[in-house]
Amino acid sequence: MKRTIIVAGHGPGISDAVARKFGREGFAVALVARNAARVSAAASALGDAGIQAKGFSCDLGNTDAVRALVREVHASLGPIAVLHWNAYVNAPADLTTGSLDEVRTSLDVGVFGLLAAVQESLPDLKSEKGAILVTGGGLAFYDPQIDVLAGQWGAMGLAITKAAQHKVVGLLHPRLAGEGIYVGDVIVTGTVKGSAFDTTGQGTLDPAAIADTFWDLHQRRAESSATF
Repeated sequence: MKRTIIVAGHGPGISDAVARKFGREGFAVALVARNAARVSAAASALGDAGIQAKGFSCDLGNTDAVRALVREVHASLGPIAVLHWNAYVNAPADLTTGSLDEVRTSLDVGVFGLLAAVQESLPDLKSEKGAILVTGGGLAFYDPQIDVLAGQWGAMGLAITKAAQHKVVGLLHPRLAGEGIYVGDVIVTGTVKGSAFDTTGQGTLDPAAIADTFWDLHQRRAESSATF
């Protein structure tokens, strides 16, 4: 069986480009999102491009469901060599008015779901000398101007989650290096063409170039983060 990459939180931007890049490099691709019909169609499109792919439906904020997903992917496609975590929830917009349940949901998807996937994938990642790759965002940075922008953009909950997620990557990078597992993130600092955030069609960042950055991190296995 081929080595497998799980693309968790698949959509039309970065994650699809990552799926195509790693698929062209010989990986079997597991596309994961809540919408079963959408990931099935995306997997078919990858198949038309000569890439072995399969869609899986999962609530990535439910840790039990995430663990079951990892086991299902392993049984269906083979050992997990790369985990790409692209899932996020952009809520709440404002911490002073948003519900605490919204904050919790954002962290469930962006942090706890990621950790559940990491823990369940560890046996495969160790045996494959694999990698954990995370799509980060500039909102993670501790900077007064960025904090102002997060408020203006209605992305306070997402900023909290991305900051926590970036810390998770920083902690796991040295922790797992000794076991042959690479951990890193790409901090995306603009609007990606064709993504859910590109509402006006004026996105400037090329998702294929970001996917190449992920591939380079995966190959070099050195620094824990790259800013794009």
